[in-house]
Amino acid sequence: MPFIGNQPALSYTSFAKQDFTTSATTSYTLDHPITNENEIALFINFVRQEPGTAYSASNTTLTLTSATSASDDMYCVFLGKAVQTVNPPNGSVGLSQLSATGTKDSTTFLRGDNSFAVPGGGKILQIVMGTTSTAVGTDSTSYIDTGLTASITPASSSNKVLVLVSQIATIIQSSSSTKDTFFNLVRGSTQLFQNFSQTISPTGTTRFHITNSMNYLDTPSTSSATTYKTQVKVSGTGQDIYVQKDSTSQSQIILMEVAG
Repeated sequence: MPFIGNQPALSYTSFAKQDFTTSATTSYTLDHPITNENEIALFINFVRQEPGTAYSASNTTLTLTSATSASDDMYCVFLGKAVQTVNPPNGSVGLSQLSATGTKDSTTFLRGDNSFAVPGGGKILQIVMGTTSTAVGTDSTSYIDTGLTASITPASSSNKVLVLVSQIATIIQSSSSTKDTFFNLVRGSTQLFQNFSQTISPTGTTRFHITNSMNYLDTPSTSSATTYKTQVKVSGTGQDIYVQKDSTSQSQIILMEVAG
């Protein structure tokens, strides 16, 4: 029949009931999972039992303090099911119930933006260093390897690699015109960064000592072993460059994996 006033916000609901076939045991299985014994009202021979004292319950397991007999009448009313408890049953939520983006494993956590990430974004996960004191000389106008190299295997394809290079070189120039010296940072066969040192116009044969310093934050997008190296070239004839010219001139390249 119609009524006066606001429409009820909640629908009416009824309590679910379960009848048990009793025997000489203390263990029974519930039809619906619950959080604890307070979510059911248990009756044995029409007498309500006290939760926590006469019985305990969790998920679908009901455990009595004293065993019943085959002649007993036992049933329960699911109070938690009627009031829609917000506590999920034990073991009911796992990785398959999560629809967040990213990699779900023991090394990641669920962020507030519903994505999985490695703990401590920006954290340095590992450091690798490569050094060389072997002299390499060239007058080539095409890039050649300097012998300075290092390899790293990122823990995740989403991580970055910070590359730090410090390389000692000597330029010997007999040309009277200004020349340029170029250094190249390479990942595999991919050029990442080019650095150059411009010389002055000398008179006669002139020698310059320079330090090639390169800092580059790379995104290799891989979890496979990755090699970084440097290369060098000159801009024209009448100029030679010697990297690590003597055994005391050590060059180094440092690779730092940064969590994404």
